[in-house]
Amino acid sequence: MTTTPIDTAGAGGDDKLSRTAYDHLWMHFTRMSTYASEPVPTIARGDGMYIYDTAGKKYLDGLAGLFVVQAGHGRVELAEAAYKQAQELAFFPLWGHAHPAAIELAERLAHYAPGDLNRVFFTTGGGEAVETAWKAAKQYFKLTGKPLKHKVISRSIAYHGTPQGALSITGIPDAKKYFEPLVPGAFKAPNTNFYRAPEHGDDLEAFGRWAADQIEQAIVMEGPDTVAAVFVEPVQNSGGCFPPPPGYFQRLREICDRHDVLLVSDEVICAFGRLGTMFACDKFDYVPDIITCAKGMTSGYSPIGAAIFSDRLMEPFLDGANYFPHGYTFGGHPVSARVGLANLDLFEREGLNNHVLANEDAFRSTLEKLYDLPIVGDVRGNGYFYGIEMVKDKNTKETFDADESERLLRGFLSKALFDAGLYCRADDRGDPVIQLSPPLIADQSHFDEMEQILRSVLTEAWSRI
Repeated sequence: MTTTPIDTAGAGGDDKLSRTAYDHLWMHFTRMSTYASEPVPTIARGDGMYIYDTAGKKYLDGLAGLFVVQAGHGRVELAEAAYKQAQELAFFPLWGHAHPAAIELAERLAHYAPGDLNRVFFTTGGGEAVETAWKAAKQYFKLTGKPLKHKVISRSIAYHGTPQGALSITGIPDAKKYFEPLVPGAFKAPNTNFYRAPEHGDDLEAFGRWAADQIEQAIVMEGPDTVAAVFVEPVQNSGGCFPPPPGYFQRLREICDRHDVLLVSDEVICAFGRLGTMFACDKFDYVPDIITCAKGMTSGYSPIGAAIFSDRLMEPFLDGANYFPHGYTFGGHPVSARVGLANLDLFEREGLNNHVLANEDAFRSTLEKLYDLPIVGDVRGNGYFYGIEMVKDKNTKETFDADESERLLRGFLSKALFDAGLYCRADDRGDPVIQLSPPLIADQSHFDEMEQILRSVLTEAWSRI
């Protein structure tokens, strides 16, 4: 896995590139004022587990880009798949027509998906997949004689995307406040953060039953005849990698069936090996009605997303003049679909899912070495997807207030970890956490490198409190 370094010297070097970035590139989720007097960090290339900036400095990619680069950087076969497809058919929409790459990828995804989830609607990303799932759920119930069923229950602090509907499902107030009013009908229930369990803090299974039952209470409160779907991630990302307690999804499946509510497994992050299975619902042994997915489908080598529906949900759309008046110009793009197929071939050939399953315990135990630091309160997650929650007091679990969190995460940790050679995520959408989600090719040497950098930087962070 080799790549060719990008030479920026001919463009005036790093300073000019950084200045141009500040002047013209509006970066996502970024405080642009930060770079008025500081250089914009600019990543020029990647190779395996590592990324390199324009000055040639090397960083361990502890976040797989953004929970995306499952197969690692610099995979020539994925680039070649894109090149060959672009030569043959660079673009054609799925609006009343099909093309071979989309057909083949849809069949492949249906093969991997559990139960009767056989119908694939392609998008260009995860937020669009969530938007698609909600719209389809609403129309499904209208077509089947239950027009009042339009509401969604999701979980507190959960992130489901930035389109207006997906943002309404999102449970992070700060992510929504500037864009309100949003789409009505989205309601929140507690998540599965056992570290801060308000009930049954000494019994994980009892806590899981309680958390699932809170979703049922929300359904009952709104009226089951008005609720269309429950949207949940297998391991909740925002807030710091909350895994489901044993039995949680089985109880949630029973609740949704009892009230004729669709269960949507939002696997934008968790699918395609992040937890060691192609779809995360398989790891936790439940069959949803819809899966939303994106990110790792192509290992990030080309953008794509999908909502995968059960045959039951598709059935009314096959009747007469009925159709789904929804779509995206670039959904199921031929190049992206072909790259997705090549990526899934690579998964099978190299056994990436089995690699994660074989090494997930070692990843966890390596990160748990950090428990001896006074700032580390909790280490949680699953597969190759972990969060480290930071606290002021381990005994009381006292967290940092807003000002302290601002100084800790944005004022020190984010930059210090990057400067130390680790690209990861310091996140305060909830209690302050560091998130780690490396490419699926990571091994013990990379776990050790992460732990050593984290230990050094977190030790310094504690000295600054």
